[in-house]
Amino acid sequence: MLKSKFFISTLAIILFIGCSTVPITGRRQLSFVPQSQLFTLSQDSYHQLLSESKLSNDAGKKEMVVKVGKSIAQSAEQFMRENDMEEEIKNYEWEFNLIEDDKTVNAFCMPGGKIAVYTGILPATQDETGLAVVLGHEVAHAIANHGGERMSQQLLVQLGATGLSVALSQQPAQTQQILLQAYGAGTNIGFILPYSRSHELEADHIGLILMARAGYNPREAIPFWQRMSKMGGERPPEFLSTHPEPERRIEDIKKELPEAMKYYKK
Repeated sequence: MLKSKFFISTLAIILFIGCSTVPITGRRQLSFVPQSQLFTLSQDSYHQLLSESKLSNDAGKKEMVVKVGKSIAQSAEQFMRENDMEEEIKNYEWEFNLIEDDKTVNAFCMPGGKIAVYTGILPATQDETGLAVVLGHEVAHAIANHGGERMSQQLLVQLGATGLSVALSQQPAQTQQILLQAYGAGTNIGFILPYSRSHELEADHIGLILMARAGYNPREAIPFWQRMSKMGGERPPEFLSTHPEPERRIEDIKKELPEAMKYYKK
């Protein structure tokens, strides 16, 4: 009985202390993994992945990815400053890279602003605005700390409340190992923990706002997802395999467009 009460008390403390607020949506989320640990792992994994991949030599496409990515990131930083949340992203170091792989229709974001786009998704993006849909979505994952939230959930499941409190305070090596395991070492896209479908929909919502604030027409998100759906055929692209169905996304985007359009200035 005492152990049960202690467990519940410890869990309640962790859940109370380890919560933060997602920008734009205002959702409360679980977040107790220190940024220092999370970002170190993310940076190492990101650069390991890049070293094992073929980076694009197409100067024009690379420049477009960096240009659009920086524009979206600046939009995000401005929003965070305006809402007194800049402290949450002060240690972010944005990186945008283009990986040469026409068979992989995907893009990803690691904690701290480490983002990569595969050339296989460019036929669906078509232009800068289409790319802004993708990069707005990925930058949204970053500022919403979806990676940290998923890691926190995974740690809580693996260690339990009592073990978690001990590991975070006294056993950094053990915590680091679990972080590595949680990120799925050995997968074909590095140590990336798949986001939940609710995270994906939330990133769509936030991404619309960010791209609109950066000067990209958020209405173009709908034709982008229509093109992605057509590219899927019988075997959906990897970008869709762990994501909500394009039809569901399009319906949600239609509902969120009026809000996003308030920020769009031609």
